Amino acid sequence: MGKVPKSETRSSTGNSGDMLPLAFVVTIADTTWRMFVPSVGFTLLGVWADAEWNTKPWLMVAGIIIGAASAYLLVSRQIARLKGSAK
Repeated sequence: MGKVPKSETRSSTGNSGDMLPLAFVVTIADTTWRMFVPSVGFTLLGVWADAEWNTKPWLMVAGIIIGAASAYLLVSRQIARLKGSAK
């Protein structure tokens, strides 16, 4: 009988490189919600408040600014956490 190639003898549980694509996808998904939810949420809240109090477009603009700032803070915290865990 012939030899089994090395790539077929590797154990998937002992190889930490197998988890890299999953960790990458999870990080992308985590970053996506951190950017999407505050940006869209505060913008929609601003649109609703403008319609409620007839202040068009000022509260929507404020919602966009607050949403962008919140997204920036959430993503920067995520980056700091990832840098800290990489050490």
